[in-house]
Amino acid sequence: MVAPAPRVVVGVDGSPHSRAALRFAVDEARQRGARLEVVHSWHYPYASESAWALAYPSAFESIQASAQYVLDEAERAARHWGPDIEIEPRLVCGDPAATLIDRAAGADLLVVGSRGRGGFAGLLLGSVSHQCTQHAPCPVVVVPGTVDAPEGSAESSTVE
Repeated sequence: MVAPAPRVVVGVDGSPHSRAALRFAVDEARQRGARLEVVHSWHYPYASESAWALAYPSAFESIQASAQYVLDEAERAARHWGPDIEIEPRLVCGDPAATLIDRAAGADLLVVGSRGRGGFAGLLLGSVSHQCTQHAPCPVVVVPGTVDAPEGSAESSTVE
């Protein structure tokens, strides 16, 4: 029986902390000879999800397109930082923590940023990273800090 190929999973949300996690994950995948699964999870903004999507299909499509943009930017950065590794982008509609924990099944490592787009800036860990450290079925690395965007990316050309 052949052992499955090594796999590193990283959660991204477009925040500076998730970019730092992505950079770390690219380096880790390279060192391990692993493929990198880049995961972005999104969800509807209201509790009554199916009714909301039916009532406002253009808003649903807009949210989904924004989520795809976040994943595309993360994939572009990963390919810039790791042109020599296999990268598998994955867009999932669902709860971010639950999605990452699910995707971590069978992975060698799960990488997340210490904080994402939501929550309070003063917290040491965000809710997603906290949930992942408590429930993921593989080792988890929580990466603090930020990294510079690759030259030419949308984030590197943003005017403040």
